[in-house]
Amino acid sequence: MLENNPETLLIDVKDLEQYIVINKVGPAGIQGRILSPVDENILAMKEYFYDNGFIPYFDKTNDPMNPHIIGLVPADSKQLDMLQNPKRPPITLNVVLFVATVFTTLLVGSLNRGGNPFHNVTDIFLGIPFSFSLLLILGGHELGHYAVSRRYGVSVTLPYFLPIPHPLIGTMGAFIRIKSILPNRRALIRIGAAGPIIGFILAIPITIIGLALSRTAKMTDFTGGIGLGSSLLFKLFSYILHPNMPKGYDLVLHPMAFAGWLGFFVTAMNLLPLGQLDGGHIAYAIFGKYRKYVTIGIIVAMVLLGLLWPGWFFWVALIVLLGLRHPKSQDEITQIKKSDKIIALTALVVLILAFIPVPFPIK
Repeated sequence: MLENNPETLLIDVKDLEQYIVINKVGPAGIQGRILSPVDENILAMKEYFYDNGFIPYFDKTNDPMNPHIIGLVPADSKQLDMLQNPKRPPITLNVVLFVATVFTTLLVGSLNRGGNPFHNVTDIFLGIPFSFSLLLILGGHELGHYAVSRRYGVSVTLPYFLPIPHPLIGTMGAFIRIKSILPNRRALIRIGAAGPIIGFILAIPITIIGLALSRTAKMTDFTGGIGLGSSLLFKLFSYILHPNMPKGYDLVLHPMAFAGWLGFFVTAMNLLPLGQLDGGHIAYAIFGKYRKYVTIGIIVAMVLLGLLWPGWFFWVALIVLLGLRHPKSQDEITQIKKSDKIIALTALVVLILAFIPVPFPIK
C-alpha cells in the first residue's frame, strides 16, 4: 500500500500491476518498468492517480532494473478538476485588453501616416492597415498556442493583449497563460511551435502586400525615419518586389510591410531556444539534459551580436532575469516521434528565415 498520509486514501499498488512491473515503493515514488505500450499505460495511470487524489509525474532513471519512476503529489479537487476537465477561464479582461489594443495600434498607425485623430476623428481609419495586420499576426500566434494546448488537454487562457501607447507599435504584444501541467515532451514541441509557425505564415502575405505598396525614395529625403534591418525572407521579398533599386535609394515601408517586419521579429525572438520562450520549450523537448549547451551557445552568440546592436545586451539580461531553467513536463518518458522532430526542424527553419541580426542599425 502506498500511503499519502494517515488521514488520506491508501493506494493499493496491485491495481497498477497491469500497467507497470513494480520493484520498489518508497518516499521517492514508485519505481519499476512501465509495460508496453508505454504511452497508453501512462495515460491510464494518470487517470487512476487523479481518481485517487494524486498528480503523478513520470520520469526515467539510470537504473536498468528500474528504468521508470512515478512521483506522486497530493492534490485537491480543484487542481485535479483542472487537469481532468480543463475549462476556459472568463474572457472579460481579454476582450477589454483587445479592444484597448485595437485603439492604441489604430492611433499609432494613424499618427505614423501623418494623421491626427485628436483633431480629426476620421483620421483614426488611417491606422487600419497597420493595426489589422499586426493584430492578425500576434493574434494568430497566440491562438495557435491556445488551440494546440486545448487539444492536449492543457488548461489555458485566451490571449491577453498589451495595449501600450508606444509611438512605434502601440502594443507590447500578447500572451496566454498556461494554468496546468504540460503533459509531455511531444506537447511541448507542438504547443511551442504552433504559435510562431502560424504567426510566420500570416506574416508572409502581409509582408508581400505591404512591400508591393511600399515606395522607394532617396536616402537624403528621409527625415525622422528609423532604419530597419532585414531578415533573410524580408530581404528576399524586398529584392523580388523592388529589383534594381538605384544607388542611394531605400524603401519607405507601407504600414503593412512594417507590421510584417514586426511579425518576423517577434517570431524569431520567440523561437530563440532559451528559458521558457517558445523555442525554449522545443529545445527542452529535443535536447533534454544537453539543452544547457545550446543555451550557452545562444547566449554567447547574442552577446557577440550585441557588438553590432547593443539591444541584444538588453535581451540577454531580460531572458536571464526571467530564468533559463525549464520545468519538467508531467511525462518525461514518452518518446518524441519523427513527426515531432519535423515540427521542431520546421521551427528552426522559420527562426533562420525570420531572424534579424541587427534589427535597428546604428548609423
